[in-house]
Amino acid sequence: MTELEKCMAGKYYNCHDKVFLDFKSNARNLLKEYHSLSYEQKKEKTQILNRLFGKIGTNVSVGLPFVCDYGRNIYIGNNVSVNMNCTFVDCNKITIGDNVLIASNVQLYTAAHPVELSERLTPDWNPEVEQYFCRTYALPITIENGCWLGGGVIVLPGVTIGAGTVIGAGSVVTKNIPENSLAVGNPCHVVRKINNS
Repeated sequence: MTELEKCMAGKYYNCHDKVFLDFKSNARNLLKEYHSLSYEQKKEKTQILNRLFGKIGTNVSVGLPFVCDYGRNIYIGNNVSVNMNCTFVDCNKITIGDNVLIASNVQLYTAAHPVELSERLTPDWNPEVEQYFCRTYALPITIENGCWLGGGVIVLPGVTIGAGTVIGAGSVVTKNIPENSLAVGNPCHVVRKINNS
């Protein structure tokens, strides 16, 4: 199994493998170009996002600054607004549906490390080898159609947020949230159902 296959399967992988360093380098170059464009250069910005992301729909805006790890693992539907200062750590797949609002300072993290120190440290790590001293794994994030993530929301690895759901500002989403819910807090929890459900 290659390091890329391990990563996408949610297994420990070497995040310093050449394939990931190449992905990061490509993303940094495209982001540098993206950040150099003015607000009015929408056509040019869309062309860069088409090269950066795995898939992008129509009527998508991504505010500046924007940071991502690889870009290639981000899949965005139609009518999506990503406001300024968002960070998408897309070591695994990030899927964003249609008609989604993502407010400023939202952070989507697919990458993680084991909690226990004995599991977190890479066994027999050698600084001479191109390998990270900590074990890393990544799990996908899915934001379904019609969601709104408020300012400063953090979404952790492996989480799915159901269609039509609103996540209140500052929430830390540690587990799946069902569709048509208003959810808030740290850890994020459902307060009530919405959208006549």
